[in-house]
Parts: sequence; C-alpha cells; structure tokens
Amino acid sequence: MKLIVLDRDGVINQDSEAFVKSVEEWIPIPGSIEAIARLSQAGWTVAVATNQSGLARGLFDLNTLADMHLKMQRLVMEQGGRIDLIVHCPHGPDDGCDCRKPAPGMFRTIAEHFGLEDLHGVPVVGDSHRDLHAGLVLGGTPYLVKTGKGLRTLMNSLPPGTQVFDDLAAVADHLLKTDR
Repeated sequence: MKLIVLDRDGVINQDSEAFVKSVEEWIPIPGSIEAIARLSQAGWTVAVATNQSGLARGLFDLNTLADMHLKMQRLVMEQGGRIDLIVHCPHGPDDGCDCRKPAPGMFRTIAEHFGLEDLHGVPVVGDSHRDLHAGLVLGGTPYLVKTGKGLRTLMNSLPPGTQVFDDLAAVADHLLKTDR
C-alpha cells in the first residue's frame, strides 16, 4: 500500500491564527485539491490527521467540522480522487491526550485502520514541527511544505531526513515522479 498522511490546516487549506471555524473559512490552498486527486488516481491511499483544538475551545462543533471535511472530500471527488481516512484530535493543548500532534495517537489510529504495524517510509506532510515529529514516532518520512506555518518552521532545525517542498502540489509531483 502506498500511504500518505497529510496535515489539514496549512497543507490542504489556508490556515488562520484565529482558527478555521466554518465551511466558508475553509479555503483550499491553490493546487492542493488537485494534488490529492492526482495521488489518489495514481494508487496512493490518502489519510488526513488534523489537530482541531477549536472544538475544545468552543469555536465550532463536531457538525461544523464534519461539514468542513465533507467540503474537502467533495472537492477532491470532483477532481476524480478521494480521501480514504480523516482523523482529528478534538482536544486543547493542555488536555494531556495522546492524539494531539506532536503525540503519535492519530498516526497509530491511521496505521491500525490500514492494518499496518508502523508507518515506516510513509510520507508525512505538514507545515509545522509537531506534524513532522508525530509521524516520525512511527517511522514516517517527514515532508515540510512552505505553505501555512512552513516558512516559520524552516527557521528552526528540522528532523533529519526532512524533505522541503513549496506546497502539496510539489510533494505530489515529487512522489509521482519517483513512483515510476
């Protein structure tokens, strides 16, 4: 199985310091939806792992989150692709859960869902250190995109082996080129 794990805010859609709180505020980054569709069409299994502390903060509810994810899935489907799994952490930064990145809980859930013992070699795409570190715990390969918080993340040292790309479309181009 060719599996890829994507962060959501800052990788697939525009991020906001004030949180993405509604379907209207969920705006795809140019090229990201098409990139997911191209990967899916080429046989990649696409999973999304996203921290959503706005739930714990009362900024939006589960129905609104589901609507945002339906919008994302619909846009990908309109391009001929699909997202195979979406997992989210509903907790705040101080809740002490095992699912909020950089903790590896969501990545364990993804591995278990697809019957994998770990994520060795699986591209883990994010725009922050916590995205990259969470995937590393289970052996994922870190891919940093410069969208979202990516440029700020680049100012600090990155985990060994991190590959850096302009955006998700560039990640897809790279994976599809090396996948032959």
